[in-house]
Amino acid sequence: MSPYEQNVVREVKVWKLKMNRRSSLLQRVSKKAQNKVNSIIPDRVHQFVTESVKKLVQATLFGSEFTTKSRKLGTLSLQEREQEIQKALDSYRRTAVIEGAGTGAGGIFLGMADFPLLLAIKMKLLFEVASLYGFDVKEYEERLFILHVFQLAFSSDEHRRTILRTIEQWETRKEHLKTVDWQKFQQEYRDHIDFIKMFQLLPGIGAVVGAYANYNLLNQLGETAMNAYRIRLLLSES
Repeated sequence: MSPYEQNVVREVKVWKLKMNRRSSLLQRVSKKAQNKVNSIIPDRVHQFVTESVKKLVQATLFGSEFTTKSRKLGTLSLQEREQEIQKALDSYRRTAVIEGAGTGAGGIFLGMADFPLLLAIKMKLLFEVASLYGFDVKEYEERLFILHVFQLAFSSDEHRRTILRTIEQWETRKEHLKTVDWQKFQQEYRDHIDFIKMFQLLPGIGAVVGAYANYNLLNQLGETAMNAYRIRLLLSES
């Protein structure tokens, strides 16, 4: 194992400790409030939102397959692959910042457009990361893994820990995972970003908030994706 790979092992251990840590008090209070709101929303509304997010994500997954660059990685080392991933993350982060500032500056109507646009950027990044680590994104199993990585990045404490355990045991669990709980998927994602993004709808500060929020959300997703794929690679080599 190279010095770089030894450092990766240490970074993954530190990251896993962070993922198992409790969220901040503000995040926990926000989650409880959102759970209360969700409990009084009629089931038909939940079903409509779930189906809408499901179709949006599936369309994004389908589109990302065909827009992900085909790269000849050959025998690149882990360090070289991650250098390419950092370049990709920088590019997607810039795109997300511009998108967040643009929709934030437009007030409530353009702010609402931020949801599908940002979701598409995030999914595209995950496809790029998977491809750079050497996984075939055309395979259903890899798309399912991408959705688990997405949930790992944007979920509450309990669900995040459940997803982390699944990723750590992916090779033994993947055969039993045929689909995604879409209601859980959309609710966890919305609850996670709603508190952050609602200020983007306010006139005057929307552009600044949108750019800042999108920058941090892409950072969060990039870190999560890299460590999730590192776990798979480290387990396959052990």
